Amino acid sequence: MNKLFLDIETSPHVAYVWKLFDENIGIDQLIEPTRVICVAWKFDGDEGTEFAAEWHKGGHRKMIQTVHKAVDKADAIVHYNGVSFDEPHLSREFLEAGLSPPTRPQPIDLMKTVRHRFRFASGKLAHAADVLHIREGKIKTDFTLWSRVLDGDPVARAEMEEYNREDVELLVELYDVILPWIDRHPNVGLYEDDELMRCTRCGNSAFLVKNGTVRTTAGKFQRYLCNECGSQSRGAKRIGTTPLREA
Repeated sequence: MNKLFLDIETSPHVAYVWKLFDENIGIDQLIEPTRVICVAWKFDGDEGTEFAAEWHKGGHRKMIQTVHKAVDKADAIVHYNGVSFDEPHLSREFLEAGLSPPTRPQPIDLMKTVRHRFRFASGKLAHAADVLHIREGKIKTDFTLWSRVLDGDPVARAEMEEYNREDVELLVELYDVILPWIDRHPNVGLYEDDELMRCTRCGNSAFLVKNGTVRTTAGKFQRYLCNECGSQSRGAKRIGTTPLREA
């Protein structure tokens, strides 16, 4: 499976406002809508992280075309709040650029797992990484970084690139840690052209051991434990059925 780890950064909406709170902003008050300003990504197994920004050669359109090619190559896309944020923003950008819809990769949104399976004090990526000791001392940012980037400050743009790339590296490391907990993970074994019994999450075939059975309404199945990633999976063939009873 070709997994793509991806994170985007966007500009804020710019609008005329009357108050600093409790303000309903009409569309005629909008001066400039949000846009994607930079993207960092990495395919599973690659050593380095790729980065594209609207301030690079070719501008905004070149950035969007480059990201479109990466997304189109992926079987699955790993992100954090990407289903609600990254994917819709990129889809809008692809549409506005006149690009066709990419082959839609299966989403693996790590925020859904962090918020639904665990009760951390915060559901933010930086907090989860800190609690799990994945990476200490994550780059701290505030709105001034975005304003400096949009003003064309080269130092701020370098900081934004480092921040964006770091989020992708955090995604990779967090994914490895919480992989056994991810519900509805795409079956990695389906992307291998062989008949080997494989872990459905990491695709490993050498470290699967029998680990009891699973009973469903359809029958009994062999359960397996992957000693490589710690995931549980079940065999495809029934090893027992429930006899029908007369009413």
